[in-house]
Amino acid sequence: MSSMEQHPQPPTELRRPGRWIALSVLVLAVLLVAVDATVLGLATPFLSEDLEPTGTQLLWIGDVYSFVIAGLLVSMGSLGDRIGRKKLLLCGATAFGAVSVLNAYAMTPEMMILARALLGVAGATLMPSTLALIRNIFHDARERSLAIGIWGAMASAGAAVGPVVGGFLLEHFWWGSVFLINLPVMAVLVVVGIKLIPESKNPAPGPWDMISVGLSLVGMIGVVYAIKELAAHGGSWPVALAGVGGAAALVWFVRRQFRLPAPLLDMRLFHHRGFSGAVLADLLTILGLSGLVFFLSQFLQLVQGRGPLEAGLAELPAAVGAVTAGLLAGTTARRFSVRSVVSGGLGAIGLSLAAVAAIHKETAYPLIGALLLVVGVGAGFAFTVTSDVILSSVPKEHAGSASAVSETAYELGAALGIALLGSVVTGVYQGFATPAGVPAATSSAAHESLGGAVEAAETLTGQQGTALVSAAQDAFVDGLRLASGLGAAVLLATAVAAWFLLRGQELEEGIVHD
Repeated sequence: MSSMEQHPQPPTELRRPGRWIALSVLVLAVLLVAVDATVLGLATPFLSEDLEPTGTQLLWIGDVYSFVIAGLLVSMGSLGDRIGRKKLLLCGATAFGAVSVLNAYAMTPEMMILARALLGVAGATLMPSTLALIRNIFHDARERSLAIGIWGAMASAGAAVGPVVGGFLLEHFWWGSVFLINLPVMAVLVVVGIKLIPESKNPAPGPWDMISVGLSLVGMIGVVYAIKELAAHGGSWPVALAGVGGAAALVWFVRRQFRLPAPLLDMRLFHHRGFSGAVLADLLTILGLSGLVFFLSQFLQLVQGRGPLEAGLAELPAAVGAVTAGLLAGTTARRFSVRSVVSGGLGAIGLSLAAVAAIHKETAYPLIGALLLVVGVGAGFAFTVTSDVILSSVPKEHAGSASAVSETAYELGAALGIALLGSVVTGVYQGFATPAGVPAATSSAAHESLGGAVEAAETLTGQQGTALVSAAQDAFVDGLRLASGLGAAVLLATAVAAWFLLRGQELEEGIVHD
């Protein structure tokens, strides 16, 4: 390799033995964290039957995992920079395995909420550590681009594989099995990680500021909670208080970072246009996409009548597209340009979402599969290149913090997308007219959710039940189409913004000297 001839270095430093095995273990962890974020959706009906949670408790069971991850990512990324990313990763993996058992055997709704929150704490240690370690294991820029591509592909695949794995397990075992699959993977990660993953950290980190940790946690959870509640139930004083309190905590957090000699998050990272542009692109892309991802499995199951496993398999083209594009992204961005690959990927997703706005109840699967494939390819190109830009535009010692910012943008985008686009779907759905003669209580249950309408219809006889389900399905599809149209507008606008923000941005070539 010519770059190696130009820059001789000790072979262990450049071509660390076992680096690809180490990578395979790191991406397994990412796959599991992504699977855990989506798998619960399928298990919810079974879990509800056993634990009998109230509606509010059920929302917390679903949301608290991503709330805690969003609130702790920056703190955990910074902690990894300080104490060592390998150490944090192995501790987090051990905790993730242990808490998964607590999730599987939860006996009450309160215990389940606590277990999901603790799983979020463990998940927050895994995500930034894995990406930061890739920054330090792969010193050849082209190899690192490929490694980031594999990492990104697994993160994307996890969201699509979750429903397939969950569907298979739920058809054969009890709901707790969706958590117990974490145990063997985390065991492998710890055993292989101890031997093959090198330790890396900031050589002069400074103290870990606990006030900043608290402000980050309170700020993110407050803001994300307020957005979700506002979308689901409208405004109220407690929601307004949470939102204002969260925003105030985040402002205080940012101001404190500028004053600290060793900040939890170095705000100067945002002075780099490529870094800021890539983070913004990630946040807006996930915002536009998450509404589709969140509601598509309901469309496939409750509108088109597929089983959980079949619905999961139907979403696989997105994963195939993301994996393939992720592996080619680094080479493509070097051949053309960073901004053309990112903008092109985002544009492709935007056009696909615009096409989703034209689907109806009877839309044949080949069209849906083709649209998902294009979405996957676009996301694979865009996310892989933005991750590479984010990592390569910061000093090596800040890799954990930079990774955490990238992950936080992802989590915040998902929360905003599900809240904002979800409220569009819900708002349109709840407006459908109940067929004549349906009792008020049944009508009320049907207007709560499409799943509620399908259940409520079972209490009715003959044509009345069929008419109720049909009206509910039509309303749901109308909501999905409107949300997809709005998502398309967000994605196309982001594609244009990325074209300007990533101007002149290039991926590194050859060996990286830090």
